[in-house]
Amino acid sequence: MNRANLPVYLRLRDEICAAILDGHYPEGTMLPSVRAYAAQQGANPLTVAKAYQQFQDEGLVIVQRGIGMFVAPDAVETLRTREKEVFLKEEWPEIALRMRRLGLNLADLTKKA
Repeated sequence: MNRANLPVYLRLRDEICAAILDGHYPEGTMLPSVRAYAAQQGANPLTVAKAYQQFQDEGLVIVQRGIGMFVAPDAVETLRTREKEVFLKEEWPEIALRMRRLGLNLADLTKKA
């Protein structure tokens, strides 16, 4: 899928998801405030709030009123499972097709340059 075609809030959600999976926001840590993240990304705070709301709706963050949003326990495993499913269903078929066209196999991908 071409990320450029995604709405901004979904691109921001994907960036936050990647940051959680990469350990930049470990479970139990606070996410940047909506305003801070919006300023950092050059985005509208309402757009960031929409991305954050999705995480809240999915139970991936815990809101502490007056304090902030924290990455929920098990958020990493939940995100990893979801992202694997999306990769295998939506991205891998296109990659596998391209590999076949180019005559590549998995061994070719793991060779060191």
